[in-house]
Amino acid sequence: MTNRIRLAAAAVSLLALAACNEAVTKTETRPQGRPVLVEKVSYAPVTPERTFVASIRPRHESDLAFRVGGKVAQRQVDVGQRVNVGDVIATLDDADLRLQREQAEAEMKAARAAIAQAQAEMRRVTDLRARGWSTESIADRQRAALEEAQGRVSRAERSLSLAENTLDYSTLRATHAGIVTATTIEAGQVVAAGQAAVRVARMAEREALIAVPEALIDRVRDGDARVSLWSAPDKIYRASLRELSPAADSATRTYAARFSIPGAGDEVQWGMTATVTIADKAGERAARLPLSAIANEGAGPSLYVVDRSSGALTRKPVSVLRFNEREALVTGGVNEGEFVVAVGVQKLDPAQKVRVVEALAF
Repeated sequence: MTNRIRLAAAAVSLLALAACNEAVTKTETRPQGRPVLVEKVSYAPVTPERTFVASIRPRHESDLAFRVGGKVAQRQVDVGQRVNVGDVIATLDDADLRLQREQAEAEMKAARAAIAQAQAEMRRVTDLRARGWSTESIADRQRAALEEAQGRVSRAERSLSLAENTLDYSTLRATHAGIVTATTIEAGQVVAAGQAAVRVARMAEREALIAVPEALIDRVRDGDARVSLWSAPDKIYRASLRELSPAADSATRTYAARFSIPGAGDEVQWGMTATVTIADKAGERAARLPLSAIANEGAGPSLYVVDRSSGALTRKPVSVLRFNEREALVTGGVNEGEFVVAVGVQKLDPAQKVRVVEALAF
């Protein structure tokens, strides 16, 4: 019985010794230095970028119309169809216009016959006058008749030209290459001269149209703009303000702004939804750091920069633009990408070593 007690006591002693050795080993392998929470320095514009929802629109979009009125005989294009210069878009019933041209041609023939007769009469009167068988008054009357016949020919020529032009106006042709974006006429419809028939957008340039609130007009006018499509957000297009409406929309009280997109290709289709991002030109940049990272012992604000590999601390004086409720805007003194101590700077000394811990572990 006594031997069993002695064996049990020895076993307990061995277990206690092993536990002590394990604790010593853990203590020796445990990282040394005060644990600190760090934050990476990242500079960004002091004034944040603003984004606007935009729609892609053509820069030039024209309504084509007949220059004469009449009944539509045929419309030869549909929405989405491409047209080139001179392509026939629609035609009018030209029966009456052809009758007008035939009437003008008949007037032209009559005027030419009248002037031929007047010229012949003028030659006879001139010959008789030279022989003394006619008077000067007869010659004057014949000259007046000849001038009237010449005037009649001029009027007939102009009437014929107008009739031919009017007949040609019964065919509506594309004045520029583009895509049909709207049609407002159908066959059988009677239209007036100048009434919009088809809308054609030119393919050369594309723009982003946004609505700008009153408070952001100056930023939109002076800022740098870029455009990205909702269908392809990773591709960025540089843009420039081409037009800013001088008057607000009566319903939304916003101002329409159009941005040219010089680098837009065929992948940028009209009607697509896009995002226009406005950033200040050469705006001041600052790193937003927590107030607890700023150390100030009477010599001005400073930060503790941590070397993540060695745990060494470096205290650097910094320039602070302003202090907010929870953060400080640092404009200089530390480099982009450096790590600074975020909390507990009042208990640190530049000579001591620290070990960096992640935010979740801290």
